[in-house]
Amino acid sequence: MRKIKKGDDVVVLTGRDRSKRGTVLNVVDAEHLLIEGINRVKKHQKPNPAKGTTGGIVDKEMPIHVSNVALFNPVTKKADRVGIRQLEDGRRVRYFKSNGEVVDV
Repeated sequence: MRKIKKGDDVVVLTGRDRSKRGTVLNVVDAEHLLIEGINRVKKHQKPNPAKGTTGGIVDKEMPIHVSNVALFNPVTKKADRVGIRQLEDGRRVRYFKSNGEVVDV
């Protein structure tokens, strides 16, 4: 089970976008995430007539390493670490380490 999933609200811990919040758009691989509005770069893009895209300089979100983000805890309004525990009925759920509250029920 992953500690950070698509649709989670996260806070960036390090880098030029430190302390910014965003929503996870996509889990690229086991260690990289694509976050809305975070790690935006200017990319020089060639035109592709087959796909109908125009060339030029475009703003694009690039993947960020999962160790550089933490899940946002709405109760404490801060970034928080996440753990995984097993409930009595056998389901595995994520919980915030600071207050023990379950992230997804």
